[in-house]
Amino acid sequence: MTGKAFRAALVVSVFLSAAGVAQAQSTPQDSDAKIADLQRQVDELKAIVRAMQTAQVTAPPVVSATPDTTAQPVQVAAAASVPAPAPAPSEKKKGWYDKLQIRGYTQLRMNEILSGPKTAPTGVSRLRSVQDSGINENGNLSIRRARLVLQGDISNRVSLYMQGDLASSVAGQSSGESRLHYFQMRDAYADVFLDEAKTFRVRFGQSKVPFGWENLQSSQNRIPLDRTDAINQPVPGERDLGVVAYYTPPKIQAIWDDLAKDGQKLFGNYGAVGFGIYNGQTTNRTERNGTYMMVGLATMPFKLDGLGGIFEGQVAEIGVSGIINKFRPELRSGGVSATNFTDNHVGVHAMIYPRPFGIQAEWKWGTGPQWNPVTGAIDEGDSTGGYVMTMYRMPKTGIGQFIPFARWQRYRGGWKAVANAPQLDGEEYELGVEWQPMKEFELVVSYANINSREADDRRFGRAKGEVLRAQVQWNY
Repeated sequence: MTGKAFRAALVVSVFLSAAGVAQAQSTPQDSDAKIADLQRQVDELKAIVRAMQTAQVTAPPVVSATPDTTAQPVQVAAAASVPAPAPAPSEKKKGWYDKLQIRGYTQLRMNEILSGPKTAPTGVSRLRSVQDSGINENGNLSIRRARLVLQGDISNRVSLYMQGDLASSVAGQSSGESRLHYFQMRDAYADVFLDEAKTFRVRFGQSKVPFGWENLQSSQNRIPLDRTDAINQPVPGERDLGVVAYYTPPKIQAIWDDLAKDGQKLFGNYGAVGFGIYNGQTTNRTERNGTYMMVGLATMPFKLDGLGGIFEGQVAEIGVSGIINKFRPELRSGGVSATNFTDNHVGVHAMIYPRPFGIQAEWKWGTGPQWNPVTGAIDEGDSTGGYVMTMYRMPKTGIGQFIPFARWQRYRGGWKAVANAPQLDGEEYELGVEWQPMKEFELVVSYANINSREADDRRFGRAKGEVLRAQVQWNY
């Protein structure tokens, strides 16, 4: 029996009871028989109601095939407003293409000798540079660098970095001709982080040697076109095969991060402190003497706000680096020297980042192999020099940002990366400006006044002259 039927029967029972009582009251003269008959009917109806109540309590609920849309509308609406909980999505495993990125840059360069000896008789120095072979009698245009980088995090504690250069050349061809534009390995290393904060890491593979601030700065970020001879001489090519540990405290990292956000051209994070061992025979060359080159670096950036005035917002950085090595240079007669030459150097660097005016300087002292024209053999000799550079980072305009610069450099010593380690003796003044109209494109134009000996043990004296240079760089 439904709830509606039960309520109807109960109403009928009560109504009949009330009617009977009313009838009994309104006709007191009726006979007792009629009263007794009415009482019997009431008792029967009450019995039926009790039976119906019992059936209502004990009977199982009946579910109607047709939902009752009018029953409990508030409860239905509330239930409908609560969405069913969605199953937890399973974590998708990252593919290799999500862990790695590809980037790079290319430099198209033009060199034009304005004055000075493009060519010279045998035994006389010509206007040349160990930093750019494009400075010659037929210079014109050249691809200075075409770098391609593959990097990424293999896991939270291990990352990789690989860089190749498509603008390298192979020498030693017929008649001294070289072959250009083949792909050569520059970097191939893995970083293993020893703590969760990634302040301490160990680097394995071929990577930059932590000597000299300028050497560690990428050519993509450097304002002048080339590195200086004195700082680059201990590690020409800047790289070697080895193992090196770097440590960077969070406070120092925070200063570098602030400079990076400001768009400063940093040297890259090679640690506030670094120490490593390398083969010591420079980039992509076979180890020859079975000894290790030991290298150390320490650098400290700090804010100058406390000085007030023109130093408000400025950041300075000072540091020191050193190398202990034994080196065997290549011989013009063929092969590699059987003698180990002392190749020890120490350098210092100091700078104020351009905000907007900046100054940067490095100097190094050392001993290394160099050709002795008197004895006609390779000896050990002094290797000393450095540079001072000023720059001004102009405010950005609608056509981009300009950074004019001026640099003086001086070096006297051997150049171990060339056969017979010839002597270099010279200085150079350079003026230029970098224009960056957009992040992906840069143009540098510079003028250099050079007075230097050519890096060739068969040529003597100095070559004096002027060189106009330009470089277009696109980043990707």
